[in-house]
Amino acid sequence: MIRRKKSKIKLGSGRSAVKAPMTWAHTLVIGSGAAGLNAAVQLHAQGVEDVLVLTEGLKMGTSINTGSDKQTYYKLSMCGEDSDAPRTMAETYFAGGSMHGDLALVEASLSARCFLNLVNLGVPFPFDAFGQAIGYKTDHDPRQRATSVGPYTSREMCLTLIREIERRGIPVKERRNVVSLFTVGSGRGKRAAGAIAVDRRGKFEAYGAENVVFAVGGPGGIYKTSVYPPVHTGAIGLALLAGVRAQSLPESQYGMASTKFRWNVSGTYMQVVPRFISTDAKGKDEQEFLRPNFASPGDMNSMIFLKGYQWPFDPRKVVGGSSIIDILVYIETVLKGRRVFLDYRTEPADFSFDDLSEEALSYLKNSKALVATPIKRLQTMNPGAIELYLDHGIDIRKEPLEIAVCAQHNNGGLAANHWWESVNVKHLFPVGEVNGTHGVYRPGGSALNAGQVGSTRAADFVAHRYAGWTVDAKAAEKAASEALAEVSEFVARCKKASTPWKAVRRGFQTRMSEYGAHIRSLDKLKEAVKDARAQWQALAAEGCSFKDTKGMIEAMRNRHLCYAHLVYLDAVRHQVASGVGSRGSAMVLVPRGGAKAHPKLGPEWRFAKEAESFRRKVLETDARGDKISNRWVERRPVPESDLWFETAWAAFRRGETYR
Repeated sequence: MIRRKKSKIKLGSGRSAVKAPMTWAHTLVIGSGAAGLNAAVQLHAQGVEDVLVLTEGLKMGTSINTGSDKQTYYKLSMCGEDSDAPRTMAETYFAGGSMHGDLALVEASLSARCFLNLVNLGVPFPFDAFGQAIGYKTDHDPRQRATSVGPYTSREMCLTLIREIERRGIPVKERRNVVSLFTVGSGRGKRAAGAIAVDRRGKFEAYGAENVVFAVGGPGGIYKTSVYPPVHTGAIGLALLAGVRAQSLPESQYGMASTKFRWNVSGTYMQVVPRFISTDAKGKDEQEFLRPNFASPGDMNSMIFLKGYQWPFDPRKVVGGSSIIDILVYIETVLKGRRVFLDYRTEPADFSFDDLSEEALSYLKNSKALVATPIKRLQTMNPGAIELYLDHGIDIRKEPLEIAVCAQHNNGGLAANHWWESVNVKHLFPVGEVNGTHGVYRPGGSALNAGQVGSTRAADFVAHRYAGWTVDAKAAEKAASEALAEVSEFVARCKKASTPWKAVRRGFQTRMSEYGAHIRSLDKLKEAVKDARAQWQALAAEGCSFKDTKGMIEAMRNRHLCYAHLVYLDAVRHQVASGVGSRGSAMVLVPRGGAKAHPKLGPEWRFAKEAESFRRKVLETDARGDKISNRWVERRPVPESDLWFETAWAAFRRGETYR
């Protein structure tokens, strides 16, 4: 493979000129989560050796810094008598709604290949003495397809893939923040050509590429209350600014999580029935705020127990279900401005095992956890859950744990075809959470599978179709120069700006968490979009101030995060205005009609039921500056394919598979 030499691009003249080195790589991988790392490994394994990884840091990002009570990896069933097949698994995906059928089939078909690749690289997934990959049922899963290596499954995946990256000698440039994607061509000929980055010293760098694998994760940085790790903000806004089409942006998952150290309080954290308390902003005026909303202590505590199984907020579980707890926490934290904590040190008021539901009591009994206080029950059932917080300076044996309802995962993202290539920008491959393959509901753990499948598919396609050089180098250098000029001019405006970058970020994060998260209403969304557009326009025109190099990088990050929050809010507004109603992990409030969330709550807590006909559609979003357009398209069905071996093999030999 021909490697291209470095060059330099320049804009302006004299003392005002800005220069940046331009490095060429055949395939540029942006991001180093589990998906990005796997893309680099798979490319190298298939002969595409001129690969370069750009990242803020190999130990940063969501994949290596998150987990859960038992972090799940979803795969084809490989144990016992539970018969399974790609088509069967694809139908499970498809049943979740608003997911294209061809993407569902690909994620199912490559599941075994990608899972076993991780096993062969050294990820310690459990097997029995006969080599069966043992599994269990997860959310929205009719079979035992789930597996886990414990609370840090995705971290183990990353560490294993990093070792493989090092073994193969794939170059990685750390401490790089990508601040712009640039493209060449237009219309159907538009294609990715590279990116502009800034290093830790604040120096700009340009990277030209035949292909760009975009593995920047979910939009964690657009929310105030988020369980995404603080070191991960996401960068989908860079692609949206470049005109890359998105889909299913409103479909996110939200749930209760600790805020000092960001971690989902699911599983045993809820099954031990902690005491919920709220305080004022200074930690005073302690109240057990849940109790007045339930008929009895047993009813309340049984619902708390259920949150372990039913962690994500789900509007289907509001009336008479456990998701009412998420609403009550939201009312305390967002509407009343109070703080909410889980207290494991003492029992909820009037707690009695005899008052619990049969399900809760049986579970605790079988777990040998019929002991006094939540912390002792947690010590019995899952001592690692206590140690996890101790590792992060929080001792829940001695102090309450502050929580909020947080953004956790985006099922939507950029729109790509069944090879994970962008549908409107060629040679750009969004992989991992930034690729919006999933729709309304998805099996727990399917995101980890999707990241491995998508990055493998991108590598397959590049190796078989895009292995040569076709990008116009001069056109790419011109596009890089223009992109560099744009970000340089933004920084220049920031040096004269009066609004600090932290204030700008606080503004859009607060707006997104209040109006674009799990509680939505059309009137408030219309105002939120209006305010978001005004903030974006002001930021683009005036910039935001900073004091040092780190602040300069954060100011440039604000540029794409603020734009992303505008696009997301407009997509949410369009979905609500379309009459989709409450679905997934979001509840749409309505002034009249609908269902009442709870007898103790006022009429403002009436919400629209889901219009299930929209599950047959996918929402696409195109952004061009201030103009954002949304449209519903029919989802593609799960495809029928020719499974007769002789004809399929002949097509494969002719290269017809990669099209």
